[in-house]
Amino acid sequence: MNDQKKYLIAGASSGIGREICQKLLDDGCHIIAIGRSPENLPQHSALEFIRHDFMLDEPLPDIDGTLDGMVYTPGSINLKPLSSVKESDILDDFRINVLGAFRLISKYRRNLSETSHPGIVLFSSVAAEIGMPFHTSISISKAAVQGLTKSLAAEFAPKVRVNCIAPSLTDTPLAKMLLNSDAKRQSGMDRHPLKRIGSAEDIADLAIYLLNAGWMTGQVVHIDGGLGTIMK
Repeated sequence: MNDQKKYLIAGASSGIGREICQKLLDDGCHIIAIGRSPENLPQHSALEFIRHDFMLDEPLPDIDGTLDGMVYTPGSINLKPLSSVKESDILDDFRINVLGAFRLISKYRRNLSETSHPGIVLFSSVAAEIGMPFHTSISISKAAVQGLTKSLAAEFAPKVRVNCIAPSLTDTPLAKMLLNSDAKRQSGMDRHPLKRIGSAEDIADLAIYLLNAGWMTGQVVHIDGGLGTIMK
């Protein structure tokens, strides 16, 4: 899958983003990793690091060369009852989930290959599809990501593909407050028909597939242990 393909991964220093980086490096790809913590990244000659925080208004730097795809993984899990949700919560979630993705694509769209039908992969959530209590802020932002996905897929076709992953609870540092006790972990497992928590590897495998799925665009792909579609 390589011929030294080159991918840009945002949110690369943790969780799903780091797993995607590692798998692509193992496949012989060149990676431009955007994140906040270079010490968390694998040491590899085919990896370039750009330090950037998508919660800030700092400009993204120019890069050289042609990209075969990009993935935007930064996100948030901000769960509160409506009575506790502030406008700043809504804006913060929108900034990291939606505006960050918009800025990444706007900046590096011109670097995408004109010949390899490159893929862009964004991240939504099962909470954008089914109603869940305390998910007001995050469901607003993740639903917006789905709208962004479909709009850009239509605009960029046929040269560039844009797809979106909608996972459920995944065992990553971002979700540690939801999984920091045996009781919480068991409760999370029990909510899913497949009776387990998703792993970063589960999600990374799907992201890499979507980067290369040549006849697939404008799709929101659910990987949620069955939570979004069945009851058991």
